Amino acid sequence: MKQSVLSRYRVMAYVTAVWLLVFTVAIVMKYGFDTGDTMLISQIHGVLFIIYVIFAFDLGSKMKWPFGKLLWVLAAGCIPVASFFVEPRVTREVKAQLAESDPALVKA
Repeated sequence: MKQSVLSRYRVMAYVTAVWLLVFTVAIVMKYGFDTGDTMLISQIHGVLFIIYVIFAFDLGSKMKWPFGKLLWVLAAGCIPVASFFVEPRVTREVKAQLAESDPALVKA
């Protein structure tokens, strides 16, 4: 597995998490304070989440994760701020597995 698979998962985990927070704030503003519209934000987040799911599946299939672990990683993309805690853990685990298989694949 190439380092780029992990890198694009990491980027999309953070981007999706930030947009989920923006979407959450927009929903609170719309229904709590009767201001704003969420259509554009929800569409952007939806597209980004689909890309996140594709990259997470790609990483999971290359790392041969069990289905339960893959669901756990995907669920983190649905819960505001969860990705900020799950992504570093996944990164540590993947880098450790890569270091065991081929130390040249892991960058500092």
